Amino acid sequence: MSEKKVKTLTRSDLADAIIDEFQITKVSALEFVEVVLSELAAGLKEDEIVKLSGFGTFSIRHKKERVGRNPKTLEKAVISSRKSISFKASPILKKIVND
Repeated sequence: MSEKKVKTLTRSDLADAIIDEFQITKVSALEFVEVVLSELAAGLKEDEIVKLSGFGTFSIRHKKERVGRNPKTLEKAVISSRKSISFKASPILKKIVND
């Protein structure tokens, strides 16, 4: 099996891309990135679904409490109920990735 390449995209990387495109200061670009990410998080917290046109849809999934096992000891443990975030890519993003 071949190893997958991992690209970690940081807030600073996003800010640098904004700086290159719009010639604004690093501080302004970082503030812009923070606002966008904060709005995304707030939207998920409030509405549970956030659509970014041409990119994809983030949604909240509610997972029920369940019994799991520690794989090393095989000891049973209760896994509490929680919310998880899922992402579904838009057809436009899928086309970009597959071309």
